[in-house]
Amino acid sequence: MKRLFYLVDSIDSVQDISDDLHEKGITNWRFHIVSKDDAGLYTHRLHGASVLDRTDLVRFVERGMMIGALFGLAVVVPLAVFSSLPLPTIAWFAMFVFLVVAGGWLGGFGGISSENYRIRRFHRDIDDGKYLVMVDTPKAHVEEMKMLMAKNHPEATLQGESSSFNNPFAIKGGKFHRA
Repeated sequence: MKRLFYLVDSIDSVQDISDDLHEKGITNWRFHIVSKDDAGLYTHRLHGASVLDRTDLVRFVERGMMIGALFGLAVVVPLAVFSSLPLPTIAWFAMFVFLVVAGGWLGGFGGISSENYRIRRFHRDIDDGKYLVMVDTPKAHVEEMKMLMAKNHPEATLQGESSSFNNPFAIKGGKFHRA
């Protein structure tokens, strides 16, 4: 799946885009709207972006779980293999799982307070009153969606595209982090 990002100036245009996408069979779960005017979205019955779309919660939980797993591998596995503690295997496994879950939980604290890395670049536009419309579409239909939006909604300017899946290793600008 690809996610297309469009900026729109008015809520009436967003309403027209929503109606058009619904006519084409695209459900609310495949497009999301980010706005500082949440009350306006609610009044127009538009599908606003969820906390998972607005924040980096999922990405930071994934990172935390990976760090917890690495910590578990570095601490629990050597203890289980070389320790003289008479613990059953299930206890060692439970300690490992605890570290993975604790890592994810702790990572979530950072993620819930961070703006999503994909929409961070639109922060100023959203603060200025624009609406960010994010449309998820299968890779095979990306060009068709771009043509539909350009033909029916020229007021919506395409700002970019990315994967609709989170990248736990993304850095500034959504690029892949390489060590």
